[in-house]
Formats: sequence, C-alpha cells, structure tokens
Amino acid sequence: MKKIILLSLTTSSLLLAGGYKIPEQSLNSMALGGAYVAHTTGADTAYFNPANMAFLSENQMMEAGLTLAHLPSNTFEGVQAFSQTELYTANGKSETENLLMPFLHYVAKPIGDLRWGASLTVPGGLTKHWETPFQKLSAEEFTLKVIEFNPVVSYKVTDDFAIGGGARIIYSEGVVKSDGIEVGKPIIRDMKGDTVEYGYNLAMSYKPTEDINLAATYRSNIDLKEEGQANLAMANIANQYDADVTVPLPAALNLAISKTWLDRFTLEFNYERTYWSSYESLDFNYNTILQPLSLNTYFNDPKPRNWEDSNTYRLGATIDVTDKMTFMMALAKDETPAPKETVSYELPDSDAEIFAMGIRIQANDNLAYGLAFLHDSKEPFSLAAKENEGGIIGTFGGGGANLLTASVAYEF
Repeated sequence: MKKIILLSLTTSSLLLAGGYKIPEQSLNSMALGGAYVAHTTGADTAYFNPANMAFLSENQMMEAGLTLAHLPSNTFEGVQAFSQTELYTANGKSETENLLMPFLHYVAKPIGDLRWGASLTVPGGLTKHWETPFQKLSAEEFTLKVIEFNPVVSYKVTDDFAIGGGARIIYSEGVVKSDGIEVGKPIIRDMKGDTVEYGYNLAMSYKPTEDINLAATYRSNIDLKEEGQANLAMANIANQYDADVTVPLPAALNLAISKTWLDRFTLEFNYERTYWSSYESLDFNYNTILQPLSLNTYFNDPKPRNWEDSNTYRLGATIDVTDKMTFMMALAKDETPAPKETVSYELPDSDAEIFAMGIRIQANDNLAYGLAFLHDSKEPFSLAAKENEGGIIGTFGGGGANLLTASVAYEF
C-alpha cells in the first residue's frame, strides 16, 4: 500500500480558492485573511512575497508559530440515486476534525542587493471521516498531510523595484479508504502512501510612492504522479495492484495593492486566481485488468471533475494602535472551483465568506508575539435530481473552518 493515495485527496486539500488549501501561514497572514502580499513586514515575507525581502530592515528575522484548525461537520440531507429506480435516503454527517499545523520563516541579512530566506509551512491539509453508510461508499476516510520547504532569493533592481523567487519542495502523505458493505455493495479500498514533488514561485514588488505598494506573485502548477500499490476488494476477492495516478496542483496568481496613511493605517486588496481548469478528470492506471471486472466501474473508469478556475478576493486592514500594539482584520470572498455536476462526499465544497482578526505585541526591539483567528463559513447548497453525475440529490450544509494561530517573531 504505497504511493497511490493523493488521488482526490490532494485535489480536495490543496486547492484554495475553495476547498482546504491554507494560504495563511503566519500570524499576519492569518489575521489579514491572506491579504498579505503587497505590504509584508516580517520574516514571513520569504513565503508571501520574496521580492519584498529587499525592502526589509537589514536585520535577520525569524518567525515560528502553530495553527489549530477546527473543521466542523459537513451535513447532508437527501437521497443517493444509483439509477432511476434505485434511490435511498442518505442523510449523513461527517466527523468533526482538529489539525495542528506549524510554520517557520527566516530571512537572512542582505548581501549587497541580494537576500535569501526560507520557509517551512503546511500549505494544505484535510482529514474527512464519514461513518454513515452511503458516504462511506466513497469517503470513509480521506486524510492528507502536506509540508512545503520554500528557499527563496530577492534582488533589489532599484530603490523602488525588486524581484524574487525560489523553489517549492513538497512532501505529502495520506490515506484514503472506502467501504460499501453497509449499502449492499461489498467493495473496499485501502490506500496509503507519500510523494515528493517540485515547483517554483516568482514575485515582484514596485513602490511608486513611499505609501503605496504594488505586488504580483505566482506559484507554479505541480503535477503529482503517484506510483505505488492499491488494495482493492469485492466480496471475498481481494487483490493488490501496481497503480499510478497524476493529479495537478494548480498554478496560482496573486495581484495586490496596499496604501498606508500616517505610517499607522494600511489597507491591502488582494486578488487570487487559482487555475483549477487543469483538473479535468481523476484517472487511475493499473498494471493489469482488475478482477472481478465489475471493480473497473468503481476504481478504473476515469472520474470527470471538470473544475473551473476560481477567484478569491481579500481586503485586509492593519492598524498600529500604539508603537507596541498592532491590530489586524480582514474580509474575503472565496469561490469554489467544483461544479455541482462533479461534487462528491470527499469534498462537498461551496463558496465561502471569510472573517479574520488578530493582534501583534512588540515586547521589545527584538521580540514580538501575537494571536490571530480566522472563520471560514461555507454556503449551503442543493443538488437537484440529475444535476450531479454521482447521483447525489439533496442539500449540503456545515463545513468550513475555524483557525487559531499563535506565533513568536525575533529580529537580530
């Protein structure tokens, strides 16, 4: 049972305009709801806009923190249709989940016009458990852990223009299980595995005036080709297969502008475009024909996804209340890329509204600490008869996320 896991797991976890990607990987970014690309001020600049490292103070900077993510239950009220004559009441509720996600950022002292930094983050993660029968048929458990190491450099082209970029090194591991015995379909799968993949990120920053920042960042698409083994069973027949599946982690573009007044109040607007149209289908390949042949319908036939490019709009405010205390807050609108036709129990995703806030305290010239909170509220949505290719008819509710972050920053 090796590397085949990331299948829908990866797709459902690492997207975020919609889904469970987590762009907020520091205190400031959490408190600002991700509206933290143009006006970055600490060691986390290495992750959110490496070009801005050129404009930081000349000290070394570090930030370490921990985020607790609470994922409320998804609910479903409706029926599951296997055919026009096979319709069953399929009300269900997923388990609540709690995840701990650390992060670490570092920016070195400049070397002339060059500067380097690095980040260690958890940019995505999902754990979804259904114990209700019809949901277990496809999503008894979906769990994914993702860790990214991101070394970066910046170059100050002029006093008001800089560029930056670096490598994305991603390690991920996960589990996917499904069990249809309780609904009269004795098919079971159990997959586990991990993978290491690579990509890049680019950034640029321009300061037309002292109080205005313009920025653009880009994270590359990463195709995850998972190769390993899958344990599949039907009734009393169980086999292990060599298998592979390729899933795209989509490219993402951020465009941002910030404006500061009186050196104390800053507004930033951030537009994010996530290119999920590259995810057209979920298609597994095996080294031989599955036995019995009916297993092919469940595990071998390509599953259409046809996801769409999605947008996220963020507005964040930073207020230096005093020389020692900074307050931050944000609002955001987050679109889902998943059309209703291909929504599944693995990720019953919908558009979301986000509210965030936080506080940072400057303890002394070197040390700062703070807390931030983010609430992600998913919109309920309904699927009419024949609207969903998986035969789901009814209403999804709940879901979303509550994130609490604590961090310590040190400058020396």
